[in-house]
Amino acid sequence: MKSTVDRRDKILQKIQSEGSVRVDELSEKFDVSTVTIRNDLDFFEEKGMIHRTYGGALLRNNVYNDPSIEEKRKINVEEKRRIGEYAAGLVNDGESIILDSGSTTREIALHLKNKKGLTLMTNAINIALELAGSSDLHVMLTGGVLRDKSYSLVGPEAERTMENYNFDKLFLGVDGLDFKHGLTTTNPLEAQLNRIMVERSNKVIAVTDSTKFGRHSFSNICDLDLIDTIITDKKISSDFEDHFKKRDINVVKV
Repeated sequence: MKSTVDRRDKILQKIQSEGSVRVDELSEKFDVSTVTIRNDLDFFEEKGMIHRTYGGALLRNNVYNDPSIEEKRKINVEEKRRIGEYAAGLVNDGESIILDSGSTTREIALHLKNKKGLTLMTNAINIALELAGSSDLHVMLTGGVLRDKSYSLVGPEAERTMENYNFDKLFLGVDGLDFKHGLTTTNPLEAQLNRIMVERSNKVIAVTDSTKFGRHSFSNICDLDLIDTIITDKKISSDFEDHFKKRDINVVKV
């Protein structure tokens, strides 16, 4: 009995720190059968702590849950780094792009400092600060009301600024992404600004680790059909990957 309690405690810690787990990985890690792991995950699901997925489980977050940017930065760090590095490689010298606020888009910013003639609009003051002093980058802030949790600027002023320009590419972070609700985020003002970002961009690229798939948050941003590319990690399920491809969405796994 003690070993069961200890194992489940460690499994729960892993889910809380990483956001998602896979049955086969847990089976190997704890040297027990996949049936035992499924029973453990079923136990957590019955208590409303996780959401079971095909081959694994996701941490169940309330759709109103709005963690701070500092909290987000501690989750799936390596996956976000790889996504950010790959996404930055899609940016060409001389382009105009939008970087949405978020921990994954911040990783993109860290890899843009050597670009030439780039015009970059962001509503994230931390991203603007990361790029300050890069002489070949033209960094623009939307203005607006500061959200302390996300370091992002939102509201009518930010929306009016965004509507004045046209961009080659948008790199959009999300809190949830599923087939029914499309792309979602926790805050209604963030969602409204994100919708305008989508409208003003020639190409929309969603950047998100795979723990966000199958989840939805409080505020809708847009339908999946408006997305050109999704950059994610290699843990994306085949069901999601196949569905995206059927909707002509390019899926990049890094």
